[in-house]
Amino acid sequence: MAEVLGVGLTHYPLLAGADTHMANLLKSALKDPDIPEAAKDPDSWSDLAREEWGDDGGTAAAGRHRKRLLDDLDMCRRAIDEFEPDVLLVWGDDQYENFREEVIPSFCVLAYGDTPVEPFGVLDMLKIPNYWGLPNDTVFTMRGMPDFAKKLASDVLNDGVDVAYSYEKRQGIHFPHAFGNTQVFLDFDNVGSEFPYPIVPMAVNCYGEHVIARKGGIARFADIQAGEDLDPPGPSPRRCFEFGRAVARSVAASDKRVALVASSSWSHAFLYDKGWHLRPDTESDQVLFDAMLAGDYDTWNARTSREIIDSGQHEMLNWFCLLGAMDELGMKLEWTDWAVTEIFNSNKAFAIFR
Repeated sequence: MAEVLGVGLTHYPLLAGADTHMANLLKSALKDPDIPEAAKDPDSWSDLAREEWGDDGGTAAAGRHRKRLLDDLDMCRRAIDEFEPDVLLVWGDDQYENFREEVIPSFCVLAYGDTPVEPFGVLDMLKIPNYWGLPNDTVFTMRGMPDFAKKLASDVLNDGVDVAYSYEKRQGIHFPHAFGNTQVFLDFDNVGSEFPYPIVPMAVNCYGEHVIARKGGIARFADIQAGEDLDPPGPSPRRCFEFGRAVARSVAASDKRVALVASSSWSHAFLYDKGWHLRPDTESDQVLFDAMLAGDYDTWNARTSREIIDSGQHEMLNWFCLLGAMDELGMKLEWTDWAVTEIFNSNKAFAIFR
């Protein structure tokens, strides 16, 4: 009979860089000439933003932010080790990595065998050295469980949720960092060693109308104001919840010990156009965090795709999948932490469900 653990965490790329680079996304936004100068003036920022920014551009605050994130990641890793899973099923977003103009699936189970992963691919593109001082072209292996992944895809399809599947990763670009960073961050002190658990990635088209339009990345306001050629939407929050339920039913019918993991931060400053790409939408995040604490999934299911996009909460669709699974299995929130920031791009939530 299956046993299940639920975990929510972040794959925040700049955690893999040095403290001096952790506020780089904000520093980049401050150089955008189409953002009003008044909005870029620290005197107009919130008390928290000014405190974090300090007189060193956020370096000291980055050390504090890093410690909190690593403490929370350590809590998640200890829960996983105590649970001793056979496999981790990880919901993560694909930011113009595996999936590009050829095809953008709403959901895709990556039924890969052992796969080489370039964990610092994003940092290399940003020309940022990694925290460990390793070569940015370092490669590690992500162990897979393809037979289990294929059975999962079959079950979900037979359950009425259309999910794609993939047997090979795209060549010529780093492996999707939502999954690569999940393994790195859960093994932060042992990067380069063999991670003890297989991972089955489950890609979610979180970026929807922006996945090709912004190539999974950052847009300047001049391009936005000129009018973007937007893509069709990604799956709705409610459909992600249903996908999570279908995955949970498949897992429950197996004989495995499975950790179901949502990998993402919450609202992202560089996606929050109404905030001029300077801060996350903490107010919208707080509503969903409070609802999660209360087990109020009606509030989550009432969130529309338009609201998700307008708040820069694109990647939170991974958490909708997790909460759908937790609701389906009747699992309860055992522990959580909520790391709010104004200058480090995204608020980060962590959770353990049993």
